[in-house]
Amino acid sequence: MTAFTGGCACGAVRFEVTGRPLRIGLCHCMTCRKHHASAFNPFVVFKFEHVSIAGSLRTWRSSDHASRLSCEICSSPICQQEDEGDEIELHIGSFDETNIFTPLYENWSVHREAWLTNLEFQSHRTDLVHDTRRFEVHHRK
Repeated sequence: MTAFTGGCACGAVRFEVTGRPLRIGLCHCMTCRKHHASAFNPFVVFKFEHVSIAGSLRTWRSSDHASRLSCEICSSPICQQEDEGDEIELHIGSFDETNIFTPLYENWSVHREAWLTNLEFQSHRTDLVHDTRRFEVHHRK
């Protein structure tokens, strides 16, 4: 079984994920841009039942249908959870290893920075809740 680990910058929050991701993408929505203080949010979606998180989390109600969880100590963003459904969106930057996930789509590209290099997948949608695209996971040798 595939397992991935990660956590916050200070180490107070840790998570472990088993199984394969459902989707891997980039979000350019204004909430993600502001929450991450970045031009976009790279994320990976897993079934909630495959993710275990330990540590003290702070919850921010970011919309009428979702919450974002961050470390209570260092404020590192960890994940986003929708009220309905059985999925959790983890931020790629919070994983321990780099270069293990490759995004296959973008959403909210209307807010995409013009200086960003065009990516090969170039799928632009605003609602990917039920998207079943393939994903790529890279394992280091």
